[in-house]
Amino acid sequence: MENGPCEQATFPKPVEGLDMDDLAAAARPFLEERPLTGKRLGALLAGHGRAAGWGDRAPASLAYAARCRMALLQFPPRGVWGSSGPIAHTTAEAWLGEPLADDATPDELILRYLAAFGPSTVMDAQTWSGLTRLKEVMERLRPRLVTFEDERGRELFDLPDAPRPGPDVPAPPRLLYDFDNLLLSHADRSRVITDRFEAQNYRVRRPVPSIILVDGFTAGEWTLDRQGDRATLTIKTYDEPGADDADALEAEAHRLIGFAADAETRNVRITR
Repeated sequence: MENGPCEQATFPKPVEGLDMDDLAAAARPFLEERPLTGKRLGALLAGHGRAAGWGDRAPASLAYAARCRMALLQFPPRGVWGSSGPIAHTTAEAWLGEPLADDATPDELILRYLAAFGPSTVMDAQTWSGLTRLKEVMERLRPRLVTFEDERGRELFDLPDAPRPGPDVPAPPRLLYDFDNLLLSHADRSRVITDRFEAQNYRVRRPVPSIILVDGFTAGEWTLDRQGDRATLTIKTYDEPGADDADALEAEAHRLIGFAADAETRNVRITR
């Protein structure tokens, strides 16, 4: 979903002097009639804008500025597993079939965040959501939550009935996908990301690959290569895994490749 007055930061000159509310109002019926790519929306706005006085503006800038003023979503098949398509948007209202609430609060959003990533601090929730001033939201929700204190004295919030395994419960290996929210959803990412992960210089190498977790911490990376009817999933660990971890990793990799690769031959490799 896209929402917010980002047009001035990204395209300040091409849209300077335009009434952004008028621009968004012109774009809305186009997007609600059918999902549109940015290129198509820009062309329609440029054509419409000849009478409104913005026909000489760059179509791409018009489309971007209009999209920044509305709640939009990408229309499938973009982002569907095993398929894709052009980046086309429609309005959230058109997709939902009803208007958006005008009195919405972030309370339900934060409760759902905690269901996935709690226990978490206020800063964790702000990092994940991009929202600020969530301390007052947590205070409002406090009667519905439980709280803890971590080893640094920070207050953690969680749902009362959320599972919280003890420190002696092993976390099974996991193969995360690119930009998995687990790696991005906390202000203090050391609860998942290790020094060995940082030593890989992913931020310089780009892009960050798919990551594996062993006992809940970053322990390597994985790739899936498809060539004809053959698929190979390769795991590269930062350090030599123990025998039990290696067996569990291989078993998890076989489950993943069975789901992700429609191939006659499937292989799993673990390397360093």
